[in-house]
Amino acid sequence: MEIPVIDLDELHGEKRSKTMALLHEACEKWGFFQVVNHGIDKKLMEKVKQLVNTYYVENLKESFYESEIAKSLKNKEKISNIDWESTFFIWHHPKSNISEIPNLSEELCKTMDEYIAQLIKLAEELSELICENLGLEKNYIKEVFSGTKGPSVGTKVAKYPRCPNPELVRGLREHTDAGGIILLLQDDQVPGLEFLKDGEWVQIPPYKNNTIFVNTGDQVEVLSNGRYKSVLHRVMAENNGSRLSIATFYNPASDALISPAPELLYPNQYIFQDYLKLYSTTKFSEKGLRFESMKTMANGKHNLHV
Repeated sequence: MEIPVIDLDELHGEKRSKTMALLHEACEKWGFFQVVNHGIDKKLMEKVKQLVNTYYVENLKESFYESEIAKSLKNKEKISNIDWESTFFIWHHPKSNISEIPNLSEELCKTMDEYIAQLIKLAEELSELICENLGLEKNYIKEVFSGTKGPSVGTKVAKYPRCPNPELVRGLREHTDAGGIILLLQDDQVPGLEFLKDGEWVQIPPYKNNTIFVNTGDQVEVLSNGRYKSVLHRVMAENNGSRLSIATFYNPASDALISPAPELLYPNQYIFQDYLKLYSTTKFSEKGLRFESMKTMANGKHNLHV
């Protein structure tokens, strides 16, 4: 099963329509895809991974293997209520907490901030492309996500340490993501990430060329009125190395008001006879225009009753 690859360079030439169709299919039928030629500095991406790996070894690795979950695994106990992961979370917007995280070097803070600045531009570009495919104004997602302070952006930095008994525990249990657009910079050697597609778990391979892996969250499913799905995914524990995951969430602000885009809703609460009258004069016209007319008609009747 070949994971969709979206080449952003192909949006600027004769392959644009084909690329937009591929993105639409990826969002509608997969819920995840790879992005290449994304414009993010690959040396910067490598530096982020290297600094995070160093931070883990120096500050988190020893304490993880002394934790309760590690001790439980030594007893050969199957663990179903906790994940085999070592994580910390960095908020970037609307307010950064990066200076409050213990022992983060100045170099890591600066490098992460530079990476996130570039990644936000990519997230905004993807949101505009998604809006275009849905027939919405290009800034619709950004505006809905903004609330009073702008979209929320945060990064879950995770290491999935080498696991001596991977059959007893998940790296991360099955879930969908609560937010909007998730952009993942992941390990280039150790596998483990899996997404559900048509009832089967699809393994997401490690990437050696700093491809960005993207999936859509619950709020995109709501905004698209179910057209674009958020899908279950998980991380399998591995015995052959520690996996790095740097997942950035482009999410609605905490006070953002979320609902399906009105343009994507079917008309509702109308009298069937009214539909038949309209149908009799528009039978050979585009049904979408007929649906829009019924929405206008139904809304007008509701307003009369207010």
